[in-house]
Amino acid sequence: MARTMKAAVFVEKGRIELREKPIPEVGPNDALLRITTTTICGTDVHILKGEYPVAPGLTVGHEPVGVIEKLGSAVVGYQEGQRVIAGAICPNFNSYAAMDGKPSQDGSYLIPSGRCGCHGYKATAGWRFGNLIDGTQAEYVLVPDAQANLAPVPDGLSDEQVLMCPDIMSTGFAGAENAGIRLGDTVVVFAQGPIGLCATAGARLMGATTVIGIDGNDHRLEVAQQMGADVTLNFKRCDVVDEVMKLTGGRGADAAIEALGTQQTFEGALRVLKPGGTLSSLGVYSEDLRIPLAAFAAGLGDHTIKTALCPGGKERMRRLMNVIEAERLDLSPMVTHHYPLDDIVAAYELFSHQRDGVLKVALKP
Repeated sequence: MARTMKAAVFVEKGRIELREKPIPEVGPNDALLRITTTTICGTDVHILKGEYPVAPGLTVGHEPVGVIEKLGSAVVGYQEGQRVIAGAICPNFNSYAAMDGKPSQDGSYLIPSGRCGCHGYKATAGWRFGNLIDGTQAEYVLVPDAQANLAPVPDGLSDEQVLMCPDIMSTGFAGAENAGIRLGDTVVVFAQGPIGLCATAGARLMGATTVIGIDGNDHRLEVAQQMGADVTLNFKRCDVVDEVMKLTGGRGADAAIEALGTQQTFEGALRVLKPGGTLSSLGVYSEDLRIPLAAFAAGLGDHTIKTALCPGGKERMRRLMNVIEAERLDLSPMVTHHYPLDDIVAAYELFSHQRDGVLKVALKP
């Protein structure tokens, strides 16, 4: 095995480039994956634009599909050569936060390095790949706490079929789960990018009988219909709040899922809610939010606002792949473009500018 590998690293604001880096050493609880397919996320674009800070020189990316190249001595139940995925969020599941049901917020592993993990309670610290440790847009990635985070890929499923599971599918479904959707609900999903499309699919799978997808891109609205949207609204052509109120007879939606991270989409999601409704927020926000008084009913509307960071771990990945294997949902059409890792700069240029109908890019080392 070569001693170095190609990796896409964050250099500075506006600049990610391919460099040679050492292949990671494998510790007792780790696994080294040879990446077969990975992808670019909207969060990676936030990193590229300098809107989310990471250390210069860090390998970016957090959505791995690959083959186990080497296992740590303490990792059992897996074998080298096995096809696996790992969640974008890879906690160790031993912290107070994990045992409290919030493993995505587990920062306990920061303590040995002298950084405060507060016994595990640290916001977003369960997201390690491409955030706190080297990520997946490389030929190899080191998976920490592999026993808890590796999930075998069922025979017969392609890389493209499971590529959404580590982040996009898990996050989108978390939006639907946090929305508390019940049978017969009306659910509005603001923004039909990859995460919003998965939230749309998740809302339908959880029993919503009217799913309304909102976006300004007609192609994405067409895909939303394939993913389960009953009604699609282009915000460039109508007042979506008025339309939702008409569709619900003035009642408002039972739940709204915000999947972009802007003031406009957050506020719209709040305005369409019925009293007692739930706003499930998935957006990565880059500035302070304002809550409009009337939409918030002066704080007396019994509204619930819930946020989510993508759930990870092998059990979450197993369940998501079960959905794919059972043919309840096919997300492979969301992979609209393929690039070799050598063309990572071009792939980022396409994805960050949302050209050529791109939804997700499959990167192949």
